[in-house]
Amino acid sequence: MITESRTAAPSSEPLRPSPSPWPRGGLSVLSLSTIGFTLMFAVWLMFGVLGIPIRAEFGLTDVQLSWLSSLAILNGAVWRLPGGVLADRVGGKVVFTALLLFTAVPAFLVSQAHSYQALLLYAFLVGFAGNSFTVGISWVSAWTPRERQGFALGVFGAGNVGASVTKFIGPALITAVPAIGFAGGLIPGGWRFVPFLYAVLLVLMGAAVWLFAPRRDRRPGQHRPLTEMLRPLRQLRVWRFSLYYVVVFGAYVALAAWLPKYYVDVFGVPLYEAALLTALFIFPASLLRPVGGWLADRYGARRVMYGAFATMLASTLFLSMPYGHIVLYVPTRYEADGVREVLPYELGLLPFTIGVVVIGIAMGIGKAAVFKHIPEYFPEDVGAVGGLVGMLGALGGFVLPPLFAYTQEWTGLPQSTFFILFVITAVSALWMHFTVMRMLNARSPELAREIEPDATPSGRGRDLGR
Repeated sequence: MITESRTAAPSSEPLRPSPSPWPRGGLSVLSLSTIGFTLMFAVWLMFGVLGIPIRAEFGLTDVQLSWLSSLAILNGAVWRLPGGVLADRVGGKVVFTALLLFTAVPAFLVSQAHSYQALLLYAFLVGFAGNSFTVGISWVSAWTPRERQGFALGVFGAGNVGASVTKFIGPALITAVPAIGFAGGLIPGGWRFVPFLYAVLLVLMGAAVWLFAPRRDRRPGQHRPLTEMLRPLRQLRVWRFSLYYVVVFGAYVALAAWLPKYYVDVFGVPLYEAALLTALFIFPASLLRPVGGWLADRYGARRVMYGAFATMLASTLFLSMPYGHIVLYVPTRYEADGVREVLPYELGLLPFTIGVVVIGIAMGIGKAAVFKHIPEYFPEDVGAVGGLVGMLGALGGFVLPPLFAYTQEWTGLPQSTFFILFVITAVSALWMHFTVMRMLNARSPELAREIEPDATPSGRGRDLGR
């Protein structure tokens, strides 16, 4: 039975304790996991750029192309819960290294594919890279003092910027490397060179993690029964966190894959320019995670979530407005054809990009705020809870690209992409708000001071109703 309980909520502290020192090897874990996650994220979302030349070579429709990206996203979601639990039990070093080395194989096979069916299979297998997130969250949490976890997890999560790596290097490599490749075709050329290069880098990164991470790993779930580790998943607040993460992460993944095609098709820009414009969205959505973690540490996660949701609602509503004008029928003495067109509206490239960047800022801050909750409320179950939240959030990234494609096909409006995002953001914001109001009504007035405490020097306190 799923319940919304208050258990495991940390108590507020009136004074800020001296920050605990990083354990020996903790900074190495944070550095290696962040670099590895950045690479894995680049591999996971590489079809956002590669999809354009793949579409041309294989003659794919937009719906077929959307499934290519979505299958990779799907496999990067479904294993997040078991991946997080496994990292808690056997150690993040082993699981993270295994993911890096395993993903190198399908990345190489993508470079060798010559049919759409083969691409679908290899894209699905490449998706294993996406599961590195919850493995890394568990690993970093185990090596980080609790009062530093909001910031540390934000730094690790900034590896989302890997989605922009392919946006930057992909078009240049596709153009620079001849289609016939090098060494008699042993090293493929054109778009195929990018997954080949990633396969090599994944092997090198796997070796680096194994050699330079601490030899004796931390395993917070080593001696705990599996049923005990999964027990927190019965709490409704965990599932609500997951919906929040669909908004700030699942939608981010979907847009990172979808925006290059949107720019090319709607604004007619070349691929390299579309990739750079998409990177303008990815950078704040990734690099602001440490800022979001700091804000959540300082002011409370719920206040940060309110701000992120409000910003996303305003921006997605602005971007979802369809282009066109109002047609008025007037007497022919005023207009020869009896028709007058008024209030023409069409969004240019610059304001569209600004709106997308604003969404990216809100997502970057909001992602850190969601995950700030987890080690605070479930310090012994970060792998399981973070795995479920990450899994369901990433599944949103799987569902949304085909939903974008089918809705656009049905309405004929590319702007329907942002209306879908507006709707899911509104549902999440209302659920959060009504939960807060229900608990305030039940326990007012004393609960009003506990829902989101005034920022104490430690930045920690109760955040009930989660």
